[in-house]
Amino acid sequence: MASSSSVRLLLLIVLVTIPASLSHTILQIPPNRHASEDRKLRADDNLFCDSWRFSVETNDAGTWDSIPSRCVGFVQDYMTGSRYASDSAAVANFSLAFGQAVKLGGDGKDAWVFDIDETLLSNLPYYEAHGFGSVTFDEEAFDEWVDLAEAPAIPASLNLYKGLQRLGFKIFLLTGRSEFQRNATVKNLLYSGYSDWERLLLRGPSDKGTLATEYKSKKRAELITEGYRLHGSSGDQWSDLSGFAVARRSFKLPNPMYYIA
Repeated sequence: MASSSSVRLLLLIVLVTIPASLSHTILQIPPNRHASEDRKLRADDNLFCDSWRFSVETNDAGTWDSIPSRCVGFVQDYMTGSRYASDSAAVANFSLAFGQAVKLGGDGKDAWVFDIDETLLSNLPYYEAHGFGSVTFDEEAFDEWVDLAEAPAIPASLNLYKGLQRLGFKIFLLTGRSEFQRNATVKNLLYSGYSDWERLLLRGPSDKGTLATEYKSKKRAELITEGYRLHGSSGDQWSDLSGFAVARRSFKLPNPMYYIA
């Protein structure tokens, strides 16, 4: 059996005779990840964010304040690319198909309720400048944007709106915007191609501080009390559609940028 001193001597000889380039390869860890690892991380983020968006749209995520930081790029690509437009068009097509199947009463009491922001009008120009929902909501800055009255129509929603009017539905606009924004809202709607709605319902002083679900439920209940039959309701938030005095069918438009209770 070799002595311990012999073993140490043998190891020393081996280390001394290893080429410098080989010792570098063995002893150093590359400081940067390989490109394939970066691609895998991006793919993992996209998969995570797509599942997160699905959970948001199905209301499984519940209350949330802002999009995950790792999903900012994903949400930007979704909102500015073809997927958001395609998803919005799919919702509009299903909505119109339902409307076409409704047998109207002929008394002017068949109604459809629309939310406005991210349902009829797109505030994407505002959110492009505010992190696509990744930063804390700035109510004052958003009010300034509303005052500009420059939000474009969501094309699929505009087509649905006009299609329902041709079918004979009375259109009610039920928004979380406040009464002081009525003039700017009307101007923006007309500018974007919407017209001839039956009534525009905004938050009054007594509605201040009321959660959207309760506020919108009360307004729908008032319409039902007036004898209107609410066949359809369109909104980008579950609070636009749920609660009480709901329509026969509710249609949820996509919105992964923010949540309103």
